[in-house]
Amino acid sequence: MVMTPDLDTLARQIIGAAEGASRYLVALAGPPGAGKSYRSAQLCAAINQHLPGQAGLVPMDGYHFDNAVLGEQQVPVKGAPHTFDVEGLRCDLERIRQAIHPVAVPVFDRPLDLARAGGRLITLEQRIVIVEGNYLLLDRSPWRELRPLFDWTLFIDVDDVVLVERLVNRWLEMGQDRTGALERTHHKDMLNAQLVKSCCLPPDQRWR
Repeated sequence: MVMTPDLDTLARQIIGAAEGASRYLVALAGPPGAGKSYRSAQLCAAINQHLPGQAGLVPMDGYHFDNAVLGEQQVPVKGAPHTFDVEGLRCDLERIRQAIHPVAVPVFDRPLDLARAGGRLITLEQRIVIVEGNYLLLDRSPWRELRPLFDWTLFIDVDDVVLVERLVNRWLEMGQDRTGALERTHHKDMLNAQLVKSCCLPPDQRWR
């Protein structure tokens, strides 16, 4: 289904699909710089406006391997698919789906470049859980094994020229000079962006 719904329409659509479910998981995927964190937070807030306290958010970035685990050779490519604890994410999503106990999930602190364990709690009241991240629909193992855990999947479509502008600005805001920001954008983030765009499982819905 190819549509570009507005925020409230999408929130209502998810609420309707999740009616009667003890737990309903929504994957929101897209390339780096697509605005996944912002859009997922907006969507979560929109659902909570209709169903107060019933929507929660799990960021995939919390499952980054720590720099100490990656080592000197892998730290420069941190953010690539193999630099995440996919098995840890899968286990947490399975626990969330079971809806038996609250589940603590890690969150990524971008300025500090590290994940904080137990940084967020998904409570039993949060029936609708939005999971956001680059590789949630990546058609490569072990990422593709996550797909059965999601009830609904979304993919954010953003033109490359917009991604580049956003990513360069992100690196500049984090203290990189312009040369460094361009280097990281074109030789790191945009390589991951092209992989996400070209090698993803078909989403249930696209969002621009």
